[in-house]
Amino acid sequence: MITTSIFREYDIRGIYPHELNEQSVKLIGYFLGLKIKKLGGVIAIGYDARTHSPILRDYLASGLNKAGCMVLDMGMVATPVNYFANFVQPKNVDSPVNASIMITGSHNPSEYNGFKITMNKKPFFGEDIYALGDEIISNQDMYIEDNTATTFIDTKNDYINFIIEHFSHLKEMDKKIILDCGNGVAGTVIADIFDALKLDYKALFAEPDGKFPNHHPDPTEEHNLADIKRELQGEFEIGFAYDGDADRIAVLTKKHNIKGDILAILLSSKMGNPTVIGEVKCSSVMYDTINQYGTAVMYKTGHSNLKVKMKELNAQLACEVSGHVFFSDRYFGYDDAIYATLRVLELIKNGMDLDAEIEKLPKLFSTEEIKVETTENEKFAIMEQLKILLQNPPVDFPTIKNIIDVDGVRVNFTDGWGLVRASNTTPVLVTRFESTSDESAKLYEEEINRLILQAKEMI
Repeated sequence: MITTSIFREYDIRGIYPHELNEQSVKLIGYFLGLKIKKLGGVIAIGYDARTHSPILRDYLASGLNKAGCMVLDMGMVATPVNYFANFVQPKNVDSPVNASIMITGSHNPSEYNGFKITMNKKPFFGEDIYALGDEIISNQDMYIEDNTATTFIDTKNDYINFIIEHFSHLKEMDKKIILDCGNGVAGTVIADIFDALKLDYKALFAEPDGKFPNHHPDPTEEHNLADIKRELQGEFEIGFAYDGDADRIAVLTKKHNIKGDILAILLSSKMGNPTVIGEVKCSSVMYDTINQYGTAVMYKTGHSNLKVKMKELNAQLACEVSGHVFFSDRYFGYDDAIYATLRVLELIKNGMDLDAEIEKLPKLFSTEEIKVETTENEKFAIMEQLKILLQNPPVDFPTIKNIIDVDGVRVNFTDGWGLVRASNTTPVLVTRFESTSDESAKLYEEEINRLILQAKEMI
């Protein structure tokens, strides 16, 4: 039985083999293939290090082939390499690439997998994914025979060569660099790039291993950064950590773990009157600072949402706190942690002291992303009740200035804000709080959590 829960806002995601299995994935390939066929029918696929990713590749190829597509296979690659296939012509293929699918569970536990889909250089997401799900569920008994025929394309080396050429000015840079690939797919490209540029680096856990034996590949969780932080206590000066499919980055100095929103300030400060898109979890410091020399726009969380908004506003940069960083400035407008690494090194090469720049910024007190466990069925219902409660909050509730509801609710108080939104990838509510004092931030957290509990009781 195929369930609607695997069809998410930004991508398709589920547990192997219970939700993503031979029948469901063949159908996903077939019905996506019918859409791709109308664009020209050439589809590039790649997969991450998870043990079941090659199996899903074969199921997906069978469905795509049944739909009449030409299936190009780039093998195990980072998600940015998969995106890159939409913008470069494979040397051994005459027809342009019309779409790509990346098979990845991203930062989720090893039993998860999924598909990030690009069509006509744009993300395939939201209502399109939900409609695809309805179509597949209506035809879930359809039989699709095995047909795993593909044409190999060497997108990975095209990508490596592109990055090396565009950052040749960083050759032999005098900086000791530590990398943590987390046994994800960053290791399939980063060493080749750094070796060619003759950079002074050490790579931790660079061997792809979908069981993630050393630590989980999610750099937003502090405990996953213990190894790289230990290295930074010694000779290394700058560190970079990656998630499982290398589209999210953590940047660490000896003093700071630089979140995506603060990273956006550092990167955009050298762009000249930039438009920068942020998400609802980004600090007020980011919006206020960038608005002094450019334009900062708040929008929905999610890599697909931000890519679309970037194109709409012709923005140079976008970011998420979690480390998705998107460049249209000198690049193609998608999130790429490998490319972001080189752009940060470029700032340093050009004389920027990252710690000094961060310490110039206004001091606010922010929590990490705090996840409130719930269920897939309840999380959106809780949000609806919470919105109702916020219209008429308790008399002792902190004074509300306004509420931004572009994605969940960002409640602006006198001295800061609190955010609650339903995650589109996991069964949790995501919260974050920020204020001019630690005490106020904690107060906002306590009061909003009190409303969340009340909202839970109402559903």
